Amino acid sequence: MRTFQESSTTPSECRHTFNAFMRKLFRKGERVRSKIDGKVMEVLKYIKNNLVEVKWFDLEKKEIRVNKIKEDKLSKAA
Repeated sequence: MRTFQESSTTPSECRHTFNAFMRKLFRKGERVRSKIDGKVMEVLKYIKNNLVEVKWFDLEKKEIRVNKIKEDKLSKAA
């Protein structure tokens, strides 16, 4: 009778963090809309897994603003 060797990996070795495998919703340079105030912004870069650096044009001050926003507060612009 043959016996099969059990897997040598333990559950602690197989454990992965959920954030390591999350897909990024937006690409660099893509236009997104803020769910907070409805402004259209451009994605500059990802800071962390769900923190995105964006820029937009401030019409009152006539200058470009840069801010960091959570990814779940953004949606794809039409």
